[in-house]
Amino acid sequence: MAETVANAAGAPPVEPKILFLPQNGWIPNNPRLPVLLYRTDLAATPDLAHHFETLFRETGWPPQWRNGIFPFHHYHAASHEVLGIAAGTAQVMLGGLGGPVVGLSAGDVTVLPVGTGHCLLVASPDFLVVGAYPPGQDGTYQTSKPTPAQIEMMEQLPFPASDPLSGAQGPLPRLWHKARPH
Repeated sequence: MAETVANAAGAPPVEPKILFLPQNGWIPNNPRLPVLLYRTDLAATPDLAHHFETLFRETGWPPQWRNGIFPFHHYHAASHEVLGIAAGTAQVMLGGLGGPVVGLSAGDVTVLPVGTGHCLLVASPDFLVVGAYPPGQDGTYQTSKPTPAQIEMMEQLPFPASDPLSGAQGPLPRLWHKARPH
């Protein structure tokens, strides 16, 4: 059962579902860091898009955009990404062709580590996402195999200092630190 996430300071952290994705064709994914999928009960929050923008800003993930998810396979080679589902529902394929299909609905939040492929398959007409990246990271997307320089950059990309829902004490720093090679 998901716990309510109201804000970075006052709510207990929601434990995310963890999904590791290996390289898949031209999509590198991130075999070291898992995708984190948070199922919250925020769907009834008034102006959920604004709520996500405020929450992400407070937790060190400055919001960058409101829109949907591109309906083609792509990944980010220079950033981790958080997607807060502010309205509607969607089916998203993660990790490239043949990858797992994840149902997303208002209130859900997913964190995609650098290199993780994603593609919108179908969405309700009201589907709305708030997207954010850690400070200083570039959200430009890729639709082709990464170069050796990009692979090196992805391997060296700093981890975010905090979880986008719960801040520094949230699950992301703990889970991604455990996944880091020693």
